[in-house]
Amino acid sequence: MKIVLQFFTLLLLSSSLSAYVDSDMDGVEDTIDRCPNTPFSDLVDINGCTKKSLVSPHHYDIIFGASYSSSDYQTLNATDTLAGSVQVDYYYKNFSLQASTSYFTTEGSGFSDSGLYDSFVGGSYQFKPVQNLSLRLGAGALIPTYKSNLNNNNLDYTATANISYTLGKVNLFGGYSYTMINDDDVNVVDVNGTTTAVIYQNTQGYSAGVGVYATQKLYISGAYNASNSIYANIEDITTASAYAYYSIDSHWFATLSYAYGLSSSASDHYASIRLGYFF
Repeated sequence: MKIVLQFFTLLLLSSSLSAYVDSDMDGVEDTIDRCPNTPFSDLVDINGCTKKSLVSPHHYDIIFGASYSSSDYQTLNATDTLAGSVQVDYYYKNFSLQASTSYFTTEGSGFSDSGLYDSFVGGSYQFKPVQNLSLRLGAGALIPTYKSNLNNNNLDYTATANISYTLGKVNLFGGYSYTMINDDDVNVVDVNGTTTAVIYQNTQGYSAGVGVYATQKLYISGAYNASNSIYANIEDITTASAYAYYSIDSHWFATLSYAYGLSSSASDHYASIRLGYFF
């Protein structure tokens, strides 16, 4: 009789244990878990809902890049330019900070130049007013690290607004930018003694395009871009561009981009490759 009682006790115990199911392993049984599928790294309350995430909301990345551009403007000699760049980003939830700079070398017929382009520091905030739609507002400053004889010596300011709508694997996007150019106008005398007035102007830029999430790791897009030149009385700069982003793993990623000049004021060809690490 004792053996029979022990058997039924074990049977009842095993039945009660098998009835306990905690699919997301947060310590709260599924039948009373009000927040199923919480991440394993979250601390939860008695209802199974997140009280605190153990994953840091602070993230960073560093990106190294190389680019090539060729130009054959109507008023200048054909030139080829190589540039190397570095960019550092900080992310906190929907807020981000960015700093970048690049060094270039330009060679042309009887002409060469090298040095830093203007550097950039800025920040942006992204929010989603409705599902699948995101807006990003940003502002920053262009630090005059580029040295020339055209008085490019003052701090410029820029503001941006970007919109993105994703439907399935398709992404539609557009952007607007406004840059306040504070450089001083200057008169330039060429080798023939002719004086030309260089007059600066504030600029506006627009872009629109479509992208596709080809795979879980690959995103590709194409866009049309237009912007004023910083020099008054110069044709607007227009390009058609292609872009690809590839996630190598949870930390490493790479991007490729190409732009074709549609106006005589744009570089004929521009191509870049960048490699980044996210942590």
